[in-house]
Amino acid sequence: MTTKDLLLGYLKQENGNWVSGEALSTRIDVTRSAVWKQVCALRDEGYKIESSPRKGYILKSVPDLLLPGEIQQNLKTEFFGKVGIYHFAETDSTNIQAKALAAEGAPEGTLVVAESQSRGKGRKGRKWFSRSLGGIYSTIILRPKIAPNEALKIPLLTALVAVKTLLAITPIKPTIKWPNDILVNGRKLGGILTEISTEVDEVDFVIVGFGININTAEFPDDIKPIATSVLLETGRTLSRTLFVKEYLKNYEEIYGIFIKGGFDPLMNEWRTLTNIVGHMIAVDMIGKRVTGQVEKIDKEGALILWDEQGNQHRIYSGDVTYL
Repeated sequence: MTTKDLLLGYLKQENGNWVSGEALSTRIDVTRSAVWKQVCALRDEGYKIESSPRKGYILKSVPDLLLPGEIQQNLKTEFFGKVGIYHFAETDSTNIQAKALAAEGAPEGTLVVAESQSRGKGRKGRKWFSRSLGGIYSTIILRPKIAPNEALKIPLLTALVAVKTLLAITPIKPTIKWPNDILVNGRKLGGILTEISTEVDEVDFVIVGFGININTAEFPDDIKPIATSVLLETGRTLSRTLFVKEYLKNYEEIYGIFIKGGFDPLMNEWRTLTNIVGHMIAVDMIGKRVTGQVEKIDKEGALILWDEQGNQHRIYSGDVTYL
């Protein structure tokens, strides 16, 4: 733990009370000038710390930023988020950054978060709206010892994690739009983008990008009719740090189940959170479109669809439009 982390921890322990520079210096075992230097560094990160020659220091407020120290404080995981968190005020894409880190050997459970993205992507290269401080833009690095075809279930798993997180800390009732969009009242709240690196017949790493609109109050005109946020659905802001902590806790738990027993133990719960069975839909895939009625989602997570000519289709990936 760094000197800055220790200092912040002691200031938080005082619960809004003044603590002298001498006391902080003694606790951390550094000079008072070193304490002042770290106070200035915390202020640069957005922490509001007041100082007084007679009273010392007092922590007045914590910034609404996805800072590693804030996420890791009381984080209830064994390794997700604890092996490393990379925080960016702005980056091109958390997936791009995570992919580079994974290629360099970053361990499983490493988290990349950004306050905003300039090149945030959805499926098929679509741009993901990434307004500063409005949402959570994150990527987790995974290194599962599974066959490449099993990695196709990780987006399904991640959607389950996201919905369970929302159900735990918000009053909203989200659903999963196959395969991995998160909807509330028919509008998109969040999305998942995974990228897989394989070697022959095994997975090297998987990077799982997850974006969700938390405190976004307004969207651009072109997506306003189809997008929503936790704020718009509830009328209340939500701590983004709280969401990330709950998301990491749920991810580690559900991922552990998946690694031990595959997706079968999770499939029934996943199915109960989708709303696609029985619907007439169109699925756009590379080079073709299939329309028909959804019969079920099989144990592999594939969509079983019957078209108007009575032909059955088994679809693993595609863009769905409800008809």
